[in-house]
Amino acid sequence: MSMTNQTRDIARFSAQAKNLADAAAAFSSRAELALHGVYEISKILSVPARLEATLSNVLTLLSSFLEMRHGMIALLADDGAPRAVVGVGWSEDHAKAYFERLPERAIGQIVATKMPVVIEDVAKNPLFSEWYAAEREPTDCRISFIGVPIKEREKVIGTLTIDRIWDNRANFRLDEDVRFLVMIANLVGQTVRLHNVIGRDRERLMDEQRRLEKELSGTAGTGDREVKVRGVVGQSEAIRNVMDKIKIVARSNTTVLLRGESGTGKELFAHATHELSPRKKGPFIKLNCAALPESMLESELFGHEKGSFTGAVNQRKGRFELADKGTLFLDEIGEISPAFQAKLLRVLQEGEFERVGGTRTLKIDVRFVFATNKNLEEAVSRGEFRSDLYYRINVVSIQLPPLRERADDINLLAREFLHRFNDEHGTHMSLTTSAQRVLESCYFPGNVRELENCVRRTATLARDAAIVADDFACRNDTCLSATLWKGLVSTREPLRILKAPVSDAELAPASPPPAVPSVSEAPGPVRAAPKPADLPEDANELDRLVHAMETAGWVQAKAARLLNMTPRQIGYALRKHNIPIKRF
Repeated sequence: MSMTNQTRDIARFSAQAKNLADAAAAFSSRAELALHGVYEISKILSVPARLEATLSNVLTLLSSFLEMRHGMIALLADDGAPRAVVGVGWSEDHAKAYFERLPERAIGQIVATKMPVVIEDVAKNPLFSEWYAAEREPTDCRISFIGVPIKEREKVIGTLTIDRIWDNRANFRLDEDVRFLVMIANLVGQTVRLHNVIGRDRERLMDEQRRLEKELSGTAGTGDREVKVRGVVGQSEAIRNVMDKIKIVARSNTTVLLRGESGTGKELFAHATHELSPRKKGPFIKLNCAALPESMLESELFGHEKGSFTGAVNQRKGRFELADKGTLFLDEIGEISPAFQAKLLRVLQEGEFERVGGTRTLKIDVRFVFATNKNLEEAVSRGEFRSDLYYRINVVSIQLPPLRERADDINLLAREFLHRFNDEHGTHMSLTTSAQRVLESCYFPGNVRELENCVRRTATLARDAAIVADDFACRNDTCLSATLWKGLVSTREPLRILKAPVSDAELAPASPPPAVPSVSEAPGPVRAAPKPADLPEDANELDRLVHAMETAGWVQAKAARLLNMTPRQIGYALRKHNIPIKRF
């Protein structure tokens, strides 16, 4: 509410209070006057407004029903300190200053006993001795004090206090005034409780709004590109491009070939193709062709009749039949034998087959999704894969990106895997900033599968609920992932798994690094270490650095020995030339 509206309301309530005071004589009894006062104050409390303005209006009307010199409502914090104080005709600052001058023991007695405190003459009460001396009127009139607690259920959240001049002309009864003030305090307590509930709800809704705005800002401009599919985690451009293609392809019955390195999540994207297709209500059947020998593979796909071979004691439906009106996903299709390729070709061309040992031809309506990490073109050229089957399955080919090409998704995936780990084990593990930096810097030749294994292994062995950088195997010389890349690293000595030489402090932004020194400028004695091979003598600084890192298998400590430098200097040089660090 603006200050102009608040001032207007105060003026309106002041005028209303004057009219009520003029009409007070019309009531036949004090009971009727109190009842009318409760009614008028309840109307004020039901009007949406700033809490302090509402309480000020309550006191303004209250002054028209009770003879009083000062009236004050103070709301208390959990530690007993006043968090909001309003008074009749005072600013909030002046009201708070006056409240703080009230005897602490008197207010404390109201809060502690949860009962009213009534003092007929403060001059005769030791609680108010110093206060009375400061507040005494020029005449010798008596000053009385009434204070009642404001409660939220059984908890005292504030006080309603008045003090008045007791002269020979005043006509009032303290007991009736206390009952009236208790009723008003109860109404105020309910109003404060509702304001607190509304305030908490407003904060919750604002937090939710900020969270949604943050999520939407992260996906701004993507429009229809945002497709949420169970199991698929990622916001990188590479994943969005894949989902764009899958969303389009899923509308038809076209055969899809998913290609990519092992561990890139081909099964998840095959399932996404099914979920986004008109066949999503049908079955999704999957089979890894490389996991079974040819004889069992034929039975798994085609099914078999009873007695068709030893052990076939019952008729059994194959995956083709089970996937009817749905989707069949065949992984590692490049590993099947040439003989089985011919049998599969007929199913793709004609949509029909016979069970093993059977004579009845069965018709099926199946959407096929294939996957492979093999170069089928080379296999066709070598005669290992039938060209006619190749063209049949390679209708729409979708290349799945390796994890190193979607680095933005690493922490999203890591948090998802850790969330699953927590659900399975009833734990509350979390990734610290240093742990996220370690994950972002890793190369992950095993892609998403390796990342999941890394997260689960680290969460299992972590010492605390908050996973830090030193909890990872690569920081403790126990990560064996580098063996996947032994053949790609040219080195004269065995590849060793070393703790990453760059510390968390060194990963933070630093001042401009010094230039990479040459071998002759490097400090310390020349050590006996393998020299980078096949590098011209006139190679520049960048070429020497990259060649040394490749020779050392991207182990910075080893590359430092090759260049006769320190690991810190290697770290500076890599950042200087903006060379991404590959860790295993």
